[in-house]
Amino acid sequence: MSAHGGNFLILVLQFSTFFSAAVVSVVSATAPPPQYQTLLVKPFPSVPTLSWPEVESLPESQSDSVFLGAKTPVAASVLSLQLHHIDALSSNATPQALFGLRLQRDAARVEALSALAAASVPDGFGAINATRVGFSSSIVSGLAQGSGEYFTRLGVGTPPRYVYMVLDTGSDVVWLQCAPCRKCYSQADPVFDPSKSRSFAAVPCGSLLCRRLDSPGCNSRRKCLYQVTYGDGSFTLGEFSTETLTFRRNRVTGVALGCGHDNEGLFVGAAGLLGLGRGRLSFPSQAGRRFNNKFSYCLVDRSASSKPSSVVFGDSAISRIARFTPLVRNPKLDTFYYVELLGISVGGTRVPGITAPLFKLDPSGNGGVIVDSGTSVTRLTRSAYVALRNAFRSGASDLKRAADFSLFDTCYDLSGKTEVKVPTVILHFRGADVSLPASNYLIPVDTEARFCFAFAGTTSGLSIIGNIQQQGFRVSFDLAGSRMGFSPRACA
Repeated sequence: MSAHGGNFLILVLQFSTFFSAAVVSVVSATAPPPQYQTLLVKPFPSVPTLSWPEVESLPESQSDSVFLGAKTPVAASVLSLQLHHIDALSSNATPQALFGLRLQRDAARVEALSALAAASVPDGFGAINATRVGFSSSIVSGLAQGSGEYFTRLGVGTPPRYVYMVLDTGSDVVWLQCAPCRKCYSQADPVFDPSKSRSFAAVPCGSLLCRRLDSPGCNSRRKCLYQVTYGDGSFTLGEFSTETLTFRRNRVTGVALGCGHDNEGLFVGAAGLLGLGRGRLSFPSQAGRRFNNKFSYCLVDRSASSKPSSVVFGDSAISRIARFTPLVRNPKLDTFYYVELLGISVGGTRVPGITAPLFKLDPSGNGGVIVDSGTSVTRLTRSAYVALRNAFRSGASDLKRAADFSLFDTCYDLSGKTEVKVPTVILHFRGADVSLPASNYLIPVDTEARFCFAFAGTTSGLSIIGNIQQQGFRVSFDLAGSRMGFSPRACA
C-alpha cells in the first residue's frame, strides 16, 4: 500500500471513530438512562382483619345532623369513615383462595361494566318476572356479582342499626336488605327492620323521587318500587324509601334508598351497597350540597393492616397536593367517572404506540377510560396493553421469568430476594402525571414469591383504572369543579 493510501485509511478510521463517538454522544444526550425504583419483596398478604374503633351507640343528642331536605342552606359538614377490603368478611378462606375469588369477581365486573358502557346488554339480561312486582323493565347496574371491593360500617334508621355496606363508584342506587325477607342472602349483621325505625318513609308512586329511577314500579299500596339487576343476573328489589344514615357523629337524613325484600345472588356478608357513582341517585349526588360536592377515598394495600383505608366527604376530602385531571361526561351514561389518559411512560420514556386516541370517548359514548374503586386490575385496550407490557418486559429483563398466572401474562420468580429494581411506570392523564409505586403494578399472586405485572388487556373499548393501581393515593372527586385528583402519600 502506498503512503498516500495508508494516510487515507488512517483518516477514514479517525473520522469513523469521531463519528461513532459523536453518535454515542447524541444518543446519550437525547435518551437518558432508564429510570428504576425499588420493589420490596413482601410475602403474600394474609387475610385482613376487622377493627372498628368508632363508638356505634352514640346518643342522638350528640350527633350532628345533615338534612337533605332542608330549605335553608346549612354549613358544609365533613364525614370520615374507615374502609375495609371485602376479604375481611371471609376469614375462613385461605389468602390464596381469596385472591382467586377476587380475580373471578374482577373478570365478571369488567365484563358487566364494558357491556353497560357499550349499551350492549343482551335481551333478557337479568330478566325477572315483572308481573308480580309491576316492573316493565329493570335498572341495570355496572356492579357485576355485587363485587364492590371495599366496605364500611354505618348506621341505618332511628335509632341507628349498624351494618356493613359496600362502597362502589361504579353504581348509583343505595340499597340494603330489609325485613321481611322474601329471599335474602346471608349477611354478618341482623337484617334491617324498617318497622323499628322512626325515620323510615316509603316513597309514593308518581313522586319526583320515584321518577328519578330509570324504571320505577308501583305496588298495590301505591308505594314506589325499585329494582337493580347485576351483570350475572343477580338482583335486589323492594320498596324505594327515604331513611337516615349515621356516619360516626353525623346523621344524614332523607337519603333515598332501596329497602330490598328479595335479594338473590350478590355478595355474602355486607348488608347492601352505598353507591358513589355520578348518577342522580348516588349518595354523593344526593348529599353533595351538604358536603360542597367533594369526597375522596384512600385504598391502602391489603397487607398494610395498620393503616386503614378511608372515605371522606366534605372540603377536607381534597388534599392540597392533589394533581387534578378534568372529568369527562359520557352523554349516554352518567354513572362512571371518565378521565382522559394521554399516554404511559415506562422507565422514564413514553411508550410508543400508547396515544390519546386509543382512549378517546367518542360522541356515541363508546371507549374512554374510567376510574373505578370496585375493579382490581387495570384494563387497557389491547394494543395499549401489549405496548405497555413489552416495554415493561424489556426494562425488567434482568428478573427471572415465571409461568403466567390467571389473567397475568408477565410474571417473575422473586424467591430468595428481599428487594429488586423495576422500571418506573407513570400514567399521563390530562393535567396530571401519576407516578405509581412499584407495589402498585408488580404484585404477589401466590405464596411462592411469584409476582405479576398487574395490568391486563381488554377487547372492549372501555379502559378501567383499577384499585390496585390506586393504592396509597387519596383519590379525590371534586364534582362541583368536574375534576378528579390524585394525591400520593395523603392517606393519613
